[in-house]
Amino acid sequence: MTYESIQFRIENGIAVLTLNRPERLNSFTQAMHLEVRDALTRLQADKSARVLVLTGAGRGFCAGQDLNDRAVEPGAPGVDLGESVEKFYAPLVLAIKNLPMPVICAVNGVAAGAGANLALACDIVLAAKSASFIEAFCKLGLIPDTGGTWHLPRLVGPARALGLALLGDKLPAEKAEQWGLIWRCVPDESLMDEAMAMATHFATAPTKGLAFTKKAMQESFANTLPEQLQLEAQMMRELGYSHDYREGVAAFIAKRPAQFKGE
Repeated sequence: MTYESIQFRIENGIAVLTLNRPERLNSFTQAMHLEVRDALTRLQADKSARVLVLTGAGRGFCAGQDLNDRAVEPGAPGVDLGESVEKFYAPLVLAIKNLPMPVICAVNGVAAGAGANLALACDIVLAAKSASFIEAFCKLGLIPDTGGTWHLPRLVGPARALGLALLGDKLPAEKAEQWGLIWRCVPDESLMDEAMAMATHFATAPTKGLAFTKKAMQESFANTLPEQLQLEAQMMRELGYSHDYREGVAAFIAKRPAQFKGE
């Protein structure tokens, strides 16, 4: 597929996916959804990739859905927004959550609506100091989709989650960090350097162990403690036979840097 709405590359184990409609604050159209889906499918198939960095071009990360892509005039027949969620946004969130590698989101500007919740679906969120998060759905008579009703209360608690969702106020990146919504707020000029430095670290880390950690954290919300302990035992059993575990132990004993292969 030839990409017009995104940029995508894989180099040295690092995949970088850039939403690239800066004139529309990288808001989603159906065409962009299809391109992102194709890129994530390629990423899954590429055995060299060990980390994904997601960011946006221009002055914003993502303003959510491009309303011009499915404009509806007052009095005109409505559109099936549930179909849009089922067909595009839900699969996008699940694809990111299920990637067997860390996903870093570098929020370079405003993240609004589905754009905010897309960022929150990633494993580690870095945000430029000038960035902000806006749950803009309430201004359109909608609910926070793209996993927003799942991630928000888990990240910041029910009181702050409801405040963000019902009021639609802009949350500056610095406060987002203070609230625990994101991992870190960094100076604007340092954002991509920080993101790529973290990606470089993950590209040489024990990827399978990181993928299992990600999966175990996700499943903990649905498991009882005994169920989670059993999951941990299953994962540790499999990881104990991995090359990376043996290499990690050997490197520790020899007091040398480990050479992980992600296996």
